[in-house]
Amino acid sequence: MKGSYILLVELTENKNIQIGKLGNVTFEKGFYAYVGSALNGLEQRINRHLRNNKKKHWHIDYLLTHGKIVDIFYKENDAKEECNFAKKFEEKLTHTPNFGCSDCNCGSHLFFGLKNEIKTITRAFNMIPYC
Repeated sequence: MKGSYILLVELTENKNIQIGKLGNVTFEKGFYAYVGSALNGLEQRINRHLRNNKKKHWHIDYLLTHGKIVDIFYKENDAKEECNFAKKFEEKLTHTPNFGCSDCNCGSHLFFGLKNEIKTITRAFNMIPYC
């Protein structure tokens, strides 16, 4: 299966986290939406994010050592839609500059907001909850 996904991540306290080459980033307590894609194995990518013991490869791996995934949404597609989703989130939510977007021209793929706000935006993408 190929497609895009959104991880809804909760941080239960304010944190300063070293995010790979991005450096030290301050995160507020609350909810974050991480937008990603996997055009070669969507299920495997999502399951990797759910694992606790893994090599840190992507920016999100560093955040997930401190936060908890509380929801996952996905959409099957052959085209890379994550940047379109990121642009929609950026219109409404605060973003973490340069997070998760080293392979594109987006300002970020990580967004901070209220849980309901994130879910409302996600519903507009016609994504399916991942069980």
